[in-house]
Amino acid sequence: MRALVLYEPTLFALLDEESAPPNAADGIRNACAAASDALDRHDTEAAARAFFDYWSGTGTWDAMREEQKRSLAASIVHVRRWEHALFRSRIPANDLRALHIPVLCLSGSRTTASALGVLRVLARHLPNLKRQEFAGLGHMGPVTDPEPVNAAIAHFLHQLDQPLDH
Repeated sequence: MRALVLYEPTLFALLDEESAPPNAADGIRNACAAASDALDRHDTEAAARAFFDYWSGTGTWDAMREEQKRSLAASIVHVRRWEHALFRSRIPANDLRALHIPVLCLSGSRTTASALGVLRVLARHLPNLKRQEFAGLGHMGPVTDPEPVNAAIAHFLHQLDQPLDH
């Protein structure tokens, strides 16, 4: 691997490693809990609303087209698996120091405290990290506004192919 590009990586276990809850991961932890509670009541729409409104802002679910809602509501049944992946997949923060490749870490200015917490941990542990924030974008920036995100990735990869100045 020559380089790595990440858009708001969801390594929330890093936050729990840094400090026990309550911490910056509480937002996503609470969204997962609310979605799970709704699923226990067999209310997939409320589960999807809790999860997707967390990531993209209150009202996101209600503003979606009905076909989007049907698709996402069908996927929300996996929220407990997602939660497991978000919080139980352990990568010790100190192990990140061994990644000596260039890393571009992208985020939106309208992201969540949970995502920002992960970015802070990564900034302290990845030795060759470059950060770029997109004004006005949120966690779903690569989906909602792919052009500037793709352009930043292309620029980063192009720089890797340039000879070093001596």
